[in-house]
Amino acid sequence: MTTPIPPIEGKTTVDVSRDRAFALFTGSFGAWWPRQYHIGAAEVADVVLEPREGGRWFERGVDGSECDWGRVLAWEPPERVLFTWQIGGDWQFDPDPSHASEIEVRFHADGPEQTTIEVEQRHFERLVGGQGVHGAIEYGGGGWVALLAAFSALVATEQGDGPS
Repeated sequence: MTTPIPPIEGKTTVDVSRDRAFALFTGSFGAWWPRQYHIGAAEVADVVLEPREGGRWFERGVDGSECDWGRVLAWEPPERVLFTWQIGGDWQFDPDPSHASEIEVRFHADGPEQTTIEVEQRHFERLVGGQGVHGAIEYGGGGWVALLAAFSALVATEQGDGPS
């Protein structure tokens, strides 16, 4: 039996409606995802999460190449999206869905123009080299706390408030 690896979590609150937070998070990945976090040979032009169950999560390179990262398992706007991370310890896409960790993002309306976003990335033990991936995300890049800070900065800029 494989030893479970703890999930990585993050949480942020943004001053937009839940509908808008969901739309920005899922539809503007490329606008907030740090460009240095990619696995393709080319520099990143965009990061895309296709808006449907079964959709792809992938990077598009400046040269037009595409490199898969995972698949959308649940698409429930504006409440929740669940998608896989199928990048193993060799930092390559693993097409075997049994080797996928999961990223669940929940959007909670705190008011008409305020939303709390909670992220949990779990099941790292399913990945080939999952302990190394967990360590790189949690300690190398600041994990989902840092990623959500980048997202929050995008939302603040969108609102004309500048970074908070």
